[in-house]
Amino acid sequence: MESRVAVLAILTENTAAAADINALLHEFGPHIIGRMGLPYREKHVNIISIVLDAPADRINALAGRLGRIPGVTAKAVYAGNPQK
Repeated sequence: MESRVAVLAILTENTAAAADINALLHEFGPHIIGRMGLPYREKHVNIISIVLDAPADRINALAGRLGRIPGVTAKAVYAGNPQK
């Protein structure tokens, strides 16, 4: 299966979801190139960006599972051309 490069944006207003988010990111760890997290305290939201190199179905699986956590939104943006 061909690998894709993507950025996964994760927004959470539920600080109690941190353990669930981190458990999923650990599970998908072999596909993660980099991670950056920013707490935006004034708006009570935490912003996490994850850079991945993985098959599209794995990236979509991670985004879907994150999105099922209460108070968490996750969306993926893919690089233009699939890498072979």
